[in-house]
Amino acid sequence: MNIQVQLLEENSVRRFKIVGEIDAFTAPILKERLASAEKEQGLKAELDLSDVDYMDSTGLGVFVGFYKTIKSNGGQLKITGVNRRLKRLFEITGLDEVMDIETGEGGDNDATV
Repeated sequence: MNIQVQLLEENSVRRFKIVGEIDAFTAPILKERLASAEKEQGLKAELDLSDVDYMDSTGLGVFVGFYKTIKSNGGQLKITGVNRRLKRLFEITGLDEVMDIETGEGGDNDATV
C-alpha cells in the first residue's frame, strides 16, 4: 500500500494531509515527510488523518516521535479527522490523553474495531 503526504501552509499552521495506510512499510516514508518540519521552533502542525483507514503500532510510533520533537521545540500538534478505528488505537495507548486529537465528521461508519 502506498501513502501520500500533502503539505499545506495556512495561517502559520503546517497541515499535513495523509492518505493511505500507515504500517511498517509506509511509516518510514511518513516519518521522512514529517521530519522536514519537526525541528522548527514554535511550529504549529496539524495532521489530517481523515483519509487513513488503517494504522498499526509503527504509525503510532511515528506520531509519538513527531509529537515529542515538536513539543520540545515549543510547538503544537493537532491530529484531526480520526475515525473510530484509529481513535480506539489512541485510546488504548493513552495517547488521546496527551495529544490534541479530533475525530472526523461524517464518514465515521466503522462499527467494528
